[in-house]
Amino acid sequence: MSIRSTSFIMLDGQAAEAIEFYREGLNSKLLFKTTYGEGKDANGLPEEVKTRISHAVLQTGENDLMVADIFPGQPYVIGDQVNICITATQQSEIEEMFNKLSEKGQVMFPLQETEFSPCFGIVKDRFNITFQFFMNDTTSSWS
Repeated sequence: MSIRSTSFIMLDGQAAEAIEFYREGLNSKLLFKTTYGEGKDANGLPEEVKTRISHAVLQTGENDLMVADIFPGQPYVIGDQVNICITATQQSEIEEMFNKLSEKGQVMFPLQETEFSPCFGIVKDRFNITFQFFMNDTTSSWS
């Protein structure tokens, strides 16, 4: 059983530029990067969406920094650019944390199985902080 928290920067079309900026500025190593066009549902996407970053992971020292572009059409609110991603190896841990943070908060994406995780969800807590919950077999699948 393991839990890890990681900063997650959400941008609106500038993720590729930000990745290079942070890679150079923070002396980070790019561990993983994928675009919306590389996903399983990419065939019906407009070309300008396919080049957006759906997920990237930079390693700065011993810490990870995740960066992605929002999907076009999703609301982009100034102040919501930095999320906290909680990664855990047990679904019960994710469900418990997600449910507790949902109290007096707002579920943005209900917990469910996705293409990239058996249990993923997004909640904005009562303090207006956005948390993404991600279940993985290990706490770091990028290395």
